[in-house]
Formats: sequence, structure tokens, C-alpha cells
Amino acid sequence: MRFFFFFLLSSIVISCKEDPSQKKIDQVPSTDGTTSLDTLVVTLKPTKKLRSFDGLADTTFVRLADFSDGFSYDMRYATNNNFLKEKVYDCAECYTRVKTAKVLIAANKVFKKKGVRIKFFDCYRPNSVQYKMWKIVPNPQYVANPKKGSIHNKGGAVDITLETLDGEELDMGTDFDFFGKKAYHDMTELPQEILDNRILLKETMEAHGFWSVRTEWWHYNYGKASNEKVANFKWPCNEEL
Repeated sequence: MRFFFFFLLSSIVISCKEDPSQKKIDQVPSTDGTTSLDTLVVTLKPTKKLRSFDGLADTTFVRLADFSDGFSYDMRYATNNNFLKEKVYDCAECYTRVKTAKVLIAANKVFKKKGVRIKFFDCYRPNSVQYKMWKIVPNPQYVANPKKGSIHNKGGAVDITLETLDGEELDMGTDFDFFGKKAYHDMTELPQEILDNRILLKETMEAHGFWSVRTEWWHYNYGKASNEKVANFKWPCNEEL
């Protein structure tokens, strides 16, 4: 009987170690310091396994959260909290082309070494959404004409800020989509902390092949994706960020 007990206990422990990402053994000691079989709890720990870029063409559209868990998201156009004052995405997702995703992950590794990470406001934008935005605000100063499209529509532009690893946004001087001189990169009449935060964002992104827009501290285009065609790929809404 004693042999059967230890065989059973060993079998449970071994089977639970086969996939450590899925199962965890919690042994709850009794009051006398021993651990009995009926206090052995197997807790399932479902974890999402990150995908690899292996075999994917650089032009493929991918969901960034499937390839890295190191980012933060506040997808404003999936809410009413944006300059349009209207929700234009069916659900909150961040997609880019593979070539853009790779350099975003690389840039984020540099940021994390400095105690911050990228937080996304917008990523790839289907051209149909560009038409929605143009209908609300038909002004090329604020919204790219959908007939021509923007680099957002090509999967090569992102709107971002930085936040600490604890989730506190760095002060950039204005909110996302603030249209005024205070949001310009060449606005220097700001507190030094804000200027330093913007410089950190800009210099790191540019070091990874992105270029900025003078009037928007949050907007970055990946140069190698700027020649892609305007796309209207639409993502499923079954797994929001």
C-alpha cells in the first residue's frame, strides 16, 4: 500500500512537470508539517505562447501582442476618447506588417533597459477606417485623404508614447492627437523633463529606422514600410487587447 501511494504521488508530480507553462504543483503542508495526498493541488495555469516570425514574409500583417508581451496599449480609435469624438474601430487591436513589428520589438528592448516601454495609441489602420475618419474630419491637416492613404494604412506607422514598467505614462507635454504647436518636436519652450522624454522617444525610434512627423510627437513611420500598398485588411474581433 505504501509503495502504491508513493508511485501515485510520483506519477502526478512527473506528469505535471511535462508542461511547466500549463501546470503548477502547489503542495499545502498540514499542521504537523507533512504533506498529504489530499492537500496536493494541481492548478492549471493557461499561458499564451508567443508566436515566432519564422516563415512569415516581411509584408504579412500580424497582431503584435501575439509576438511580444512587452508592450502596453490604449487604442484610442476603438473608443470615443480621440479628436474625432467617435469610435471608428470595431474593436481594439494593434496590427503591423512583420517588418515593422520586428523593429518595434527591438526598440522596445532598448526602452525596457531604461525602465520604460512603448504604449500604443494606433497601429495599422484599414483604409475603410481612413474613409470613416475623413468623413468626420475632411481636413488633410488632421486626416490623410483616404484616396491617397497614409502609412498607417500600409502597416508601417504607429502612434505611441512611453510609460514606466509600472504603467505610468511619461509626461510628453500634451495628450495624444493634440493639434497645436505644443505638440511640435521643435517646440523647446517646455519643461526639461518633457523635452528629455520626447528626445528619448525620438532618438530611440529613429535609431531603429523610424522617422517622425514634425507636428506630432507621438507619430512614427517605419521607412522600409512606406513603399507598401495601401491595405484594407480587417482583423477579427474575438480577442481584444
